[in-house]
Amino acid sequence: MDSKPSTSADPTVNGSIYVSADVTTAAKILVVGHFAVGKTTFIGSLSEIAPLRTEEKMTQASVHVDDLRGVPEKATTTVALDFGRLTLSDELVLYLFGTPGQQRFMQLWEDMARGALGALLLVDPSRLEETFPVIDLIDEYGLEYAIAVNTFTTAPQFDEAEIREALDLLPDTPVVYCDARDQRSSAQALIALVRHLLERAA
Repeated sequence: MDSKPSTSADPTVNGSIYVSADVTTAAKILVVGHFAVGKTTFIGSLSEIAPLRTEEKMTQASVHVDDLRGVPEKATTTVALDFGRLTLSDELVLYLFGTPGQQRFMQLWEDMARGALGALLLVDPSRLEETFPVIDLIDEYGLEYAIAVNTFTTAPQFDEAEIREALDLLPDTPVVYCDARDQRSSAQALIALVRHLLERAA
C-alpha cells in the first residue's frame, strides 16, 4: 500500500487542497495516547493539508495537573483535538483525529470515537504505565487498534515481546515502531493499522 498522496488529489483553490473526485472511501482514524506522547507531531508529519491544531501554552494552573516528568521542555498542550488528512491511494483517504491526553479532556472521547474505524495508540516506552487508561478507553468504545511505539532518541529500547507483555496485548494486536517526527516512519505505522482493520473486516 502506497502512503504517498495521490497526484490526482492535488487541485488547489485559494490555498485549500480538496479530495480527488476519484476517492471512493473515507475513514476516520483516531490517533490516541497519553499526555505528551507525540500525537500532534505525528499528525503534523503526515497531513497533506495544514493540520488543525488546538494547542495552548501551558500555565502555572496546570503545574499540579499535567505531569511533565520525562518531558520538561513541553510548553504547549492540545485542549480539544488535532486534525489532518492523508490520501493513501486514489480510492482511500484517511481523516486523522488526535485526542488530548489529559484526564480532564476525556469527555471529548465520546464524540471523537463516534464513527471512527479504529485507533492508532502512540506509546512512549519510558512511560508505559500511562498507556493503560487509554487502552481502557479504547476498549470502552469498542475500537480496533494498533500500537505505535514512538522511538525518541533518549527513550529506553524494548523489543516487541517486552512491549506486548508490559501492555498485556492480544496476540493479533499489531505493534510497530515509529518516529513521530518522520513522515515515512509515521506513514508505515498508520498503514499497519489500516491493514489490521482490513483483516478484521474480511
